[in-house]
Amino acid sequence: MPVDLLVLLTFIPAALALNLTPGADMMFCAGQGLRAGPAAGWRASAGVAVGGMTHALIAGLGVGALVATHPVAFEVIRWFGAGYLLWLAVQILRAGVGGEGPAAKPAKPFRDGLLVNLTNPKVILFILAFVPQFIDPARPVLAQFLAFGAVLAAGGFFINGLAGALAGRLQTRLARRDGSGKAGRWIVRISAGIFATLALRLVLIDRS
Repeated sequence: MPVDLLVLLTFIPAALALNLTPGADMMFCAGQGLRAGPAAGWRASAGVAVGGMTHALIAGLGVGALVATHPVAFEVIRWFGAGYLLWLAVQILRAGVGGEGPAAKPAKPFRDGLLVNLTNPKVILFILAFVPQFIDPARPVLAQFLAFGAVLAAGGFFINGLAGALAGRLQTRLARRDGSGKAGRWIVRISAGIFATLALRLVLIDRS
């Protein structure tokens, strides 16, 4: 095994506790579920999970440390991510009620989840701060980063996906009961608000 079994058993509950803590990924998946139904929430969560594994790979190769130590790279990633989230918010508002419901293209929530996760420099810094505490220098470092990244990604997939699915069920139920379209308009505004809030959060974060 690339990771000592005892270390892995210590890492799993710590990773699960982090996955259960509400954060940007959970909010994003909930926003996708609220926007386009439960399936979109799960697909968004899958994109986020793949993004997390990519971050683990980058960190294991030592590339993540370059981003952490170079302010320009950090800023470029942060502003690109914030801009993409704002673009998503605008697209939701432009689509309006019924513009992109459960029949939305299957690839879009996955793609959006992947890009939003990859353009969040905080994830890079988190991986570099949290995972090395469990790394054994005597073992292959990259394999350990990938193993721990897989644990984080798997836990995040199920927890964030569940948040997206629950939000999607709420959206479906409200849509069925909404005869006037008022609830649908509020769903659109709330979904767009979630993405705009995540963009603002990304703009205001610091590198610490």
